[in-house]
Amino acid sequence: MANAVLTLPISKIRDMKLHYQQFLKPNPPAGALFSAKGPGYAITAYKSGKVLFQGQTGEQEAVKWGSPEQKAKKVSSPSNKVLPEGIANMSIIGTDEVGTGDYFGPITVVAAYVSKEQIPLLKELGVKDSKHLTDETIVKIAKDLIHTIPYSLLTLPNEKYNSKQQQGWTQGKIKAVLHNQAIIHLNKKIAPVRPECILIDQFAEEKVYFRHVSGEKAIYREKVYFSTKAEGIHLAVAAASIIARYAFIKAMDQLSEEAGFTLPKGAGAKVDQAAARLIRSMGEESLNHFTKEHFANTVKAKKLV
Repeated sequence: MANAVLTLPISKIRDMKLHYQQFLKPNPPAGALFSAKGPGYAITAYKSGKVLFQGQTGEQEAVKWGSPEQKAKKVSSPSNKVLPEGIANMSIIGTDEVGTGDYFGPITVVAAYVSKEQIPLLKELGVKDSKHLTDETIVKIAKDLIHTIPYSLLTLPNEKYNSKQQQGWTQGKIKAVLHNQAIIHLNKKIAPVRPECILIDQFAEEKVYFRHVSGEKAIYREKVYFSTKAEGIHLAVAAASIIARYAFIKAMDQLSEEAGFTLPKGAGAKVDQAAARLIRSMGEESLNHFTKEHFANTVKAKKLV
């Protein structure tokens, strides 16, 4: 089951309750603001702000409201391998993605190879978790990085994202397929060199990830590891995160130029206003090019119009 957790302000949870009004359950559990059961998913929203999405389409429903901060895991997860000892100093491929929680802009996925000999250089360049860097700093570091390390960048435009989503692909499946493709592309690029392992910034449990990519023609399985906060484990993941963010920033700049005004990042109230402005100037059909249409922002923007 594709489960996900969001942390949201109470005001947004009230909007959710209204949105799922026809699916509300009469007796929510203790500590819950509401619970709902729709086709293929169940939602429980708690007073703490945590919202749990469960079921076959739970993850797909969650991304309408934001970027899931974590997967809801079982207490024991025997399929998750322990990371190799000394992984921080190994020569590895790291992967990360950007844009999954943004209404405007594409999803960018990067696989980056960092040899152990390059680790001191990357530290000198200032490579670290992109979440702790400003966009200006990311652009500066990325311009050095792309000429320093081998990497594979995949950018999924919104038209293709929306098409896959309409075919029933969850965002988790989309991300898994892109990560797998980026790893395979990069391995071909660095051959005959072989990484000591692959480290994926975890967005799904190992078995779920490989189930998502099971229909692909080529699947990379050798020494693949998953970890949350992987940017802090190896600089290869941090480098991948920075390059992916750089590509996302460039894509957003291009889309803003096409729109005629600056498109905001994220999925908050400013995004609703910007989407409404876009509809007024270019029509609803333009959303397929600029946005991830299944996000709740689409409904809000149309109401504003």
